[in-house]
Formats: sequence, C-alpha cells, structure tokens
Amino acid sequence: MAPALFSPINVGDTHLLNRVVMAPLTRFRADEGGVPSDLQKDYYVQRSQTPGTLLVAEATYVSPGAGGMKTFGGHVPGLWNEAQIAGWKKVIDAVHAKGCKFYIQLWDLGRTANQQVLEKEGLPFTGPSAIPQKGDKFGDKIRALTVPEIKQKIKDYATAAENAIKAGADGVEIHSANGYLPDQFIHWNSNHRTDEYGGSIENRCRFSLEIVDAISASIGSDKLAIRLSPWTDVQDVEVDQVNTLPTFEYIFRQLQKRADNGQKLAYVHLIEPRVNGTKTKREDIAWQTNEPFRKIWKGPLVRAGGFTRETALEAAASDPLTLVAFGRFFISTPDLVERLEKDEKLNPYNRKTFYSSGPVGYIDYPTYEKAKL
Repeated sequence: MAPALFSPINVGDTHLLNRVVMAPLTRFRADEGGVPSDLQKDYYVQRSQTPGTLLVAEATYVSPGAGGMKTFGGHVPGLWNEAQIAGWKKVIDAVHAKGCKFYIQLWDLGRTANQQVLEKEGLPFTGPSAIPQKGDKFGDKIRALTVPEIKQKIKDYATAAENAIKAGADGVEIHSANGYLPDQFIHWNSNHRTDEYGGSIENRCRFSLEIVDAISASIGSDKLAIRLSPWTDVQDVEVDQVNTLPTFEYIFRQLQKRADNGQKLAYVHLIEPRVNGTKTKREDIAWQTNEPFRKIWKGPLVRAGGFTRETALEAAASDPLTLVAFGRFFISTPDLVERLEKDEKLNPYNRKTFYSSGPVGYIDYPTYEKAKL
C-alpha cells in the first residue's frame, strides 16, 4: 500500500493523485505589464512531471494598485486584464496537458509596496492604517484606506479570481500571510482603525473573511483556498503570546462555520511555526503551535515550511486530510514528487537565483535521470 503522501485526495472540486503540493514561489519572471511569460510556462511545465499534482502559482497582483514591487524590476504577474489572462491560459493549458492541477495565489502588497513605484504609476500608497513598516524611509507618505477603497479591494480579489478561472485555473488561493495586506489588517500593530475594520479581533479579521465571502460568491468556495501564517512576524507584523492564538482561532472558527453552512474552502494553507519568512527558527517556541487551529478546521490542510521527505511522510500519515507543500526543493527539483516517492537525492538549490531574471536557476535544474548523466 502506498504511503499516504502519495495517495489520492480531493481538495474542493479538484481531484489529486498525491498530497505533495508546489508552494507559491515569487520568482520575478513575468514579462512587462505583468503578463506571464513563455519562460514561466516552461518552468511550471517542468514541475508537472507527476500527473495529479497540485501546483500553486506565485503570488499574483489582483489589480494595479495591489503592486508596487521594486525588487528586480518588479516582474510580477497580474490578473486584471486580457493580456494577463491570455498569458496565464498558455501556462495553465500546458500544465493541464501534463495532467497536473493549477491554483493561482492572489496578492496585494499593502504597506509593503515601494511608495516611489506607486507614485510613478499614479497610484496611492496605502495600508490598513497610516502606519508604515519599521525602517521604511517613505513611510510618512502612507495613508489609511478608506472604507470605499477597502470595498473596492475586496471586489478586485473577486474579479481576479474570476479571471483566474477564465484562464483555466482550477482555483485560487488568497495570500493572507507574511505581512501582506490581508495580514496587515489582522495584526494589531499594523491596524489601528476604529471603524468596522479595526479594533476587535472580529473587526481586524473582517477584511480577509470578506474576501473569502466575495470570492466564494464569485467562483464557488470549492475553488478557493487561503494561506495564513499565524506565527510569522516578517515585514513588521507582531506575534505574541497573548493576541496571536485567539486572533487566528477566530479566523479558523469562521472558516469552519462557513464550511458547516455549505461554503467549505478547498483547503487552508498553513505555514509552520518553525518558518519565519525565508528563515527557519533556530529552536521551537513552545507556545507557537498550529495544533489548536487543526482542531477547529476539519477540511483539507496544506502544511508548508521546512519539510523533509521523512517529516512529510509522517505529516500525511498522521492526518487523512493533510497535504504537504514544498518550496525551495520544488525550485531545484522539477521531478520532486517522483524523487520523494523513490527516495532519490534532491538537487541542491541556489538562493542567489531565486529572484533573479532569465532561465538560470529557473528552468535549468535537471531531472534525476539527467542529473545522473
């Protein structure tokens, strides 16, 4: 009998043949205008070696105002115009031809954007409150989103989700983690609002949950997922022993309540406590655990963060609804699922090329058979 990690599972209306997931990975390889490139198509096709595998695409801007990335020219894909939809369709059609499934992660930078990039494009620099990240030299120019602007942001997510489905995607994943806009609303140190989107736990979580509801109404909850990072304090969001647990327990209770009422998400994507952004913590912190959230959420759970073959096998075996996402090793090992199944050595990855441009470190990693030559 095959180990659970390599057995079938359904996430929403998508049938998978294994529980190894390609995590969403920002790589800055889109063409100008946020149009997915032919290089991206080759990259995702290479990682579609094992039919029935779920690939979650890199974080993708839901609107022009969701962007503002300065790093490496900001070659981030988008999902708000026909050219971008057509670009994604080429990618997705090619992945589907290999028998794999494809979700797109939806992204809004919020206060982590570069103010100068936004200003050049005639776009406002906004966040939940007029509170910049620590060390942002342009932070004095940030302003709080108005309620009408918040409502428009929610519509932008729903429209981007519709566009993803038009492009052929099997579903979408809301990026409500790692200090980006939805996560900024959730955290008490980045959200000092006094209206219905700030203050209480219920109000701080409202933005993320309204995005969930809007997309569910737009494309169906069975094509929707959300990524959360309760214990991650990157990009100046605060984690503590008092506020974090009840805040995220509330979110999970609300997601489960929706599931009980017929609006069950395809999966929840949860980052492990041992991972903090791009770094692994040196030691476990006893009060940082995802176990309370798993006890609340009864649906499929994608776990991500520092997994090895051994720990992934254990995680899948311990919970019949657990999937395991790999990031760095899916970058370096296009045939990752097959190598994990056969216990073959994985390619080492090169961090220096994670966010560079061009094919080097992107589509030049060999499969196991080619690596042996």
